[in-house]
Amino acid sequence: MDELAPKLAVLRALAEDEHVTHAALAVGVPQPTVSRWLAAMGESLGSPLVVRSGRRVRLTRAGRLLASAADRALALFEAGHRAAVEEVDPSRGLVAVGFLHLLGRSLVPEFVRGFREAHPHVRFRLVQDSRRVVLSHLEDGVVDLALVAPPPEGSTYEHAVVRTQELVLVLPPGHRLAGRDAVEVAELADEEFVGLERGYGLRQITDDLCAAAGFVPRLAFEGQETETVRGLVAAGLGVALLPHAEGPTGLVELPLSPSARREIALVWLAGVPLPPAVRAFRDHVRDA
Repeated sequence: MDELAPKLAVLRALAEDEHVTHAALAVGVPQPTVSRWLAAMGESLGSPLVVRSGRRVRLTRAGRLLASAADRALALFEAGHRAAVEEVDPSRGLVAVGFLHLLGRSLVPEFVRGFREAHPHVRFRLVQDSRRVVLSHLEDGVVDLALVAPPPEGSTYEHAVVRTQELVLVLPPGHRLAGRDAVEVAELADEEFVGLERGYGLRQITDDLCAAAGFVPRLAFEGQETETVRGLVAAGLGVALLPHAEGPTGLVELPLSPSARREIALVWLAGVPLPPAVRAFRDHVRDA
């Protein structure tokens, strides 16, 4: 196997210049070695790869077929080598990031924009999904880093908290609690909730807050997008626990008493070396 690549290179060189000495020089091996390789490959194939033609050699039909295959194989290898070099080059690598839908509006663009100012040639592959799916992608190697909330527990992961968001009660304007200054979660035991499906971080936080207050929330709707949740709250389908909206929504947002927050964390696998570009982006996000 160690000699396969130079043997392929010899065949490609012979296809370009039918001269054994020139092929040996191009590949950087002694001419007798090239002659021995050609003889051994011809013997293995059951047909000579070259025949003498004066001071040069001429590839046989079998030799040309093998040289053509060698050229294609080397082209694929060289393309893969270039991709691998770019992968480990901190200025030109690829960073694959998985993140929650809610973080795609401003936080992820903020991190990517700031990083690309200093690393304009780094490429990104971005994957949006639920917390559960994003962490699964991280474990499977689909993504290098994950932005999720809340941070995962256990020794599988390492993480850094990069943002903290206050959670508020979201109500339609005519709701019985809309005029309050703050609301305790226990006061919501008889309310219908609109929330995200299981597997989403906000759903886990909602369930945990309600459990701490002594009840299980009744879900009138379970979705995948917070904007859909807000729309259904506006339609009077129920109440929701969400971060502050980034713009006007026409809904009422009330702080919880005691206050509730969620931590957004950048996560990577413990004990797994990160390529330079990924490591640079991780450090940028941690310091942002």
